[in-house]
Formats: sequence, structure tokens, C-alpha cells
Amino acid sequence: MSILDKTKLGDSVQINLELSKDRLTKEVLDAINVSSVAKISDFKITDGKGIGVILQLSNGKEQWFFEDEIDLLDENGYVIKKINNKKENSNLIFDFLRGLNYENKNKVSELLNPVNFFIWMIVSFKDIF
Repeated sequence: MSILDKTKLGDSVQINLELSKDRLTKEVLDAINVSSVAKISDFKITDGKGIGVILQLSNGKEQWFFEDEIDLLDENGYVIKKINNKKENSNLIFDFLRGLNYENKNKVSELLNPVNFFIWMIVSFKDIF
């Protein structure tokens, strides 16, 4: 489940400084040290799969964070426990593809075998799915 399913603009979050301090400026770090609670002002695509958030910090500046660098807060200001569900696609085909491995072939007869080629092709493309 994505952060988009759980939050909306204006919701409060708590920044986990340990996960993000290596890429932040001194000004941003100082604002987080004053208050690690921030409000979501926008969402941002971080890469091909991820969603990040742009947060308004205590000093009024905005900074983006990866989804895993923040903790969601409920109406009372308590951290909402994260449920790590790594297997979002839990159907039989995806389970089968995750279990496939390819061993390099050295013999010419193994290289020319269409079944080996097909397995190699599926294993090579499984990360795309």
C-alpha cells in the first residue's frame, strides 16, 4: 500500500532523521531538530516506482523525503505503525517468477536448447514485472 492510499495534503508526519540526514543541508537539519513534525504539501515521484513527499518544515521551508524516511501521524499525533507488505503481487505467476534462477550454461548443446533460452529470457525480464 502506497503513502498515497494513507494520506492527503495537509496531513502531519514525523521525519526520521537517521534515514535522511546524510543528504540534507544544515538549514533543513536545524529545522528538523527544532521540530521533526511536518505537514505534507505535495507528492513527488522519486523514481520509476516510488512516491515521495514534499514537506513543509517548522521554518516554513519545503523539502522532499522518500516515503520510508517519514512516519505517518494520526489525529492525536501518535505514529501510525507501518505494516511492511513486500509481497504486493501475491499471485501464482509472480510467486513462480520470483523462484526462478538461471545457471550459466557452458556446453554448446545447452546454449542451443530453446528451453534454456526461454528460462534465461524469463529470469532476465522478471524484475521488470
